[in-house]
Amino acid sequence: MKKLIFLLSISVLFQSCFSYKTVNYNDIAIGKKPKVEVKGVGGKNIKGRLVSKNEQTLILESNGALQEIPVSEIYEVSVRKFSFLQSSGLIAGTLLVAACAAVVGFVLYLSGT
Repeated sequence: MKKLIFLLSISVLFQSCFSYKTVNYNDIAIGKKPKVEVKGVGGKNIKGRLVSKNEQTLILESNGALQEIPVSEIYEVSVRKFSFLQSSGLIAGTLLVAACAAVVGFVLYLSGT
């Protein structure tokens, strides 16, 4: 039972309320300065906040530095989005782990008396 609670708590802890969704390069909105992940043709991945884009280059702010990426070297662009399903799963998982911990604690309390 303790292993089950441990596994459930680990799975809850590694959940995230955000996910990256692959989008078309032309559909990226600059105004909100979204966080993006760029996968390059050579297998290079860069995460950062979008600063600007045009037909030739994409400029990201990553670790306090600006990185200019030619569009010809971009394989895929993903934009960070809030995920309602993952957030609700995180809440439900937290409640489930808390309930299991309460049941185990109650059973241990009763067996100790």
